[in-house]
Amino acid sequence: MKLENIISKSIKDNNNPIGFDVFMNLALYHHKFGYYRSNKTIFGHKGDFITSPEVSDLFGFSIARQCSQVLNGGDILEFGAGSGILAVQILFELGKLECLPKKYYIIELSAQLRNIQKDTIKKILPEILDCVEWLNEFPKDFKGVIIANEVLDAFPVKRISFSKGHFYELGVDLIDGKFNWKRLHEPFLSSKMPASKNFQEGYTTEINLQSSAWINSLYESMNEGTVFLIDYGMTSVEFFHPQRHQGTLKCFYNHKSSNDPFSYIGKQDITASVNFSDVAESAIESGFEISGFTTQSMFLISLGIESFLKNEENDKKRAKIAQEIKQLVLPGAMGEVFKVMALSKKQSVKLDGFRELDLTSRL
Repeated sequence: MKLENIISKSIKDNNNPIGFDVFMNLALYHHKFGYYRSNKTIFGHKGDFITSPEVSDLFGFSIARQCSQVLNGGDILEFGAGSGILAVQILFELGKLECLPKKYYIIELSAQLRNIQKDTIKKILPEILDCVEWLNEFPKDFKGVIIANEVLDAFPVKRISFSKGHFYELGVDLIDGKFNWKRLHEPFLSSKMPASKNFQEGYTTEINLQSSAWINSLYESMNEGTVFLIDYGMTSVEFFHPQRHQGTLKCFYNHKSSNDPFSYIGKQDITASVNFSDVAESAIESGFEISGFTTQSMFLISLGIESFLKNEENDKKRAKIAQEIKQLVLPGAMGEVFKVMALSKKQSVKLDGFRELDLTSRL
């Protein structure tokens, strides 16, 4: 049975359009045909998109420096570890800093990605494979650092559209054998809704209802420590800006982006930008403190990413490193689009990554 047929059956069984979050969940996470459960190459130049750890080892090396400040004998937990390259970078640099954790946990839902992660670690750092452990759920009484790089943007979202003074949910319906948007009849109500009534007719955006429960689970599983959320996103003011009238929904297939989630179902990534103001609110409600919020650019600069360039004597390698740093920190590349947020529980250290610029007050 094809994924399209499974989604079609879901709509028919519902006797109504299904929520876009239901569609997105099936498209990305169906146990057999979902994008993140397939054998498809997802990450890197041969995949559909490139993440910061694939751009340069310096990304993970810089994060390792931040980890070393707050580990205090704790462990590291990475949520959704992609190809495993970030884990390798962090553990390599922590080894150099003589600050290795006893355990580096990875929570990965995809068996295919687990295998890729094991292969990556075994190939590059076989000596630390024993300290890496894969989990299916949050550990209890966790102490240390939690890292989620490009995790929240892949959470299934609701899609809503403004009409005659109210927001309505946009469901997914089957019309003449094809998937299409269908506005539901009742106004959509949620505490995560934008407050203003001054939206133009047809203004469309996304609401992430699943992130609150996930953040609460993080808090409940932690005894003490710090969470680093790294993702592309913005504050509420920017997220619900009048000019962003088509929302933030993006699909990626072979390094090309579109806003059509009904093509290449199960073969393309579907994402939405993160509303970091909303994340901060959920975190505070759970009991976390917001320990910093900044751009990826200023986070990496605060952690001294340029020192890797200064310390390299080989001209060819220096040129390569300079190019990688540009891609990670320049506004036109990844530097401004990606943000870093730190959430702390029983942790009072002033974090190095937010030394140059802390934008928490803008949340």
